[in-house]
Amino acid sequence: MTILIVLVITSLTLSVGFLIAFLWAVKSGQFDDTYTPSVRILLDGKRTENNRNNKSKN
Repeated sequence: MTILIVLVITSLTLSVGFLIAFLWAVKSGQFDDTYTPSVRILLDGKRTENNRNNKSKN
């Protein structure tokens, strides 16, 4: 029965820690950019002739 108490306290401590980390990330602006991720997938595969030449020289 004591292991149940330990597990409940541990899980509550972890969940509060994750909640604090999430709130800190939101407050510090980690989730502010909403436009770039939607466009990044369209632009990642595009290579220009200049990029191809630079890659072959390295």
